Amino acid sequence: MAPLLIGGRPYRIRASQRNGRWTAHAVRGDNGDRFGGDFVGESEATAAAAVIRWLEWQTAHAGALEALQDAERAYHRSIAGHLFASSADEAATLQTRRDRLDAVELARRRLDEVRARQPDA
Repeated sequence: MAPLLIGGRPYRIRASQRNGRWTAHAVRGDNGDRFGGDFVGESEATAAAAVIRWLEWQTAHAGALEALQDAERAYHRSIAGHLFASSADEAATLQTRRDRLDAVELARRRLDEVRARQPDA
């Protein structure tokens, strides 16, 4: 199968037929390492499509997880910054903390939404 680009990363799909069923998996294009598990289908195209769906989901999941981690780091920085803020800056730093906490919650919900769409293996 021809190489494909998902999330800016190159992959190849390897498929083989065993006992009348097709099994497929992804191989990273940059280093040749296997990536992810096996996906089974009634045809090569069905098995390959399942791998592609999983790769697309995996890319979305990694992005959502990274966004949550970034939001959490920003929130923790806002807490640390509050420790050194003057009393005149208190209202602004409190609002910043609230905004950052809202961003954490939004990123967490986004990650939950992506996880809920995980394709079956």
